[in-house]
Amino acid sequence: MFLFNLPEDVLLLVLSYLDNRSLCRLSQACRRSYQFISRDAVWRRIAKGIINTGLTRQGIDLCPSISLKDRVRVSHNWSRGVCRTEVLLKWKINLLPWIQLDCDVLYLSQAANISAYHLRARGGKLQNNRVALFTGHQEDVCRFILTDTHLISAGGDGKIIVHDRGSEYSIAYNGHKQEVNCIDAKGGVIVSGSRDRTAKIWTLTSDRPGECLHTIPTYDRVWSVAISPSLWCHLVSCLGTEFRRGAGVLDIVYESPFQLLTCGYDTFIRYWDLRVCTRKCVMEWEEPHDSALYCIKTDKNHMIASGSSYYGVVRLWDKRQTRCLQMFQLAPTTSSPIYSLCFNTTHLYAAVASVLYSLNFRTVM
Repeated sequence: MFLFNLPEDVLLLVLSYLDNRSLCRLSQACRRSYQFISRDAVWRRIAKGIINTGLTRQGIDLCPSISLKDRVRVSHNWSRGVCRTEVLLKWKINLLPWIQLDCDVLYLSQAANISAYHLRARGGKLQNNRVALFTGHQEDVCRFILTDTHLISAGGDGKIIVHDRGSEYSIAYNGHKQEVNCIDAKGGVIVSGSRDRTAKIWTLTSDRPGECLHTIPTYDRVWSVAISPSLWCHLVSCLGTEFRRGAGVLDIVYESPFQLLTCGYDTFIRYWDLRVCTRKCVMEWEEPHDSALYCIKTDKNHMIASGSSYYGVVRLWDKRQTRCLQMFQLAPTTSSPIYSLCFNTTHLYAAVASVLYSLNFRTVM
């Protein structure tokens, strides 16, 4: 085609005026058009404007191993709710599981232990044998967090255990009198929150292991903590003024040093911009069935995924819309909450009381 004899920068400009359907049709014209239109540079503008393509608001690519053309195709499945639901794991007793995803490894807490499983290529299923097991708590693990070198867990026994991910070494911090509900770590600092009405700041450096740097007393139990990416701490209890009684925050997710999302018992997801105002959120979305929200995750661009307190309901939200985008009911026969969820560009993983589910948006039967 004569069109593809144009200079590359001119051709990219021309193609920028086409939508994804027109690009796909043009790519079928000849081999040269297919090869050029398959480039990520052609799809970047479209990918940044739709949900969960791995491109952040700042343009950072979180998933460079998959072509943007494929991610745009899968994104439309997320928007339409087209997926295949699969059961990855079952266990006999009801637990409060927590999950974290690190590239192709899924970490899952069950009672006092944390297991790590490799995900199979493309399919998103767990490989049969776990690749690591982290132990040390006397009671159930409440939360855990991953860093580049450590897995840090918080338990009902009041302990914080720092596990070295590259060896069997671990060290326990004993500083809370009751269960540690939440944990976060960044830049050599750990922050924990407990039922004993305190939040504590710990050092993660090797020369001062287990040292508590500061104790922050609070007027109630601490359910969630988060450290800003800039490592400047903001007291979440000071955000907002018109909450109804019992509106505890159960999860906090930072998108940038100044922007964060919260959810909790009062059924709202709130979006805060600390540069604008700390007394009122800039946006909010209400769970339509008046259920508490246990957990949230974001693609750092347009999409939010939330887990509700009844019947294993997962909802997808587009920040540019006021209503829920899609809803998935994973446990219709039980009243289990979604205790934890995480996702990448092709799969969403959600844990209820006795089952770990996978929603596969890439391959639809």
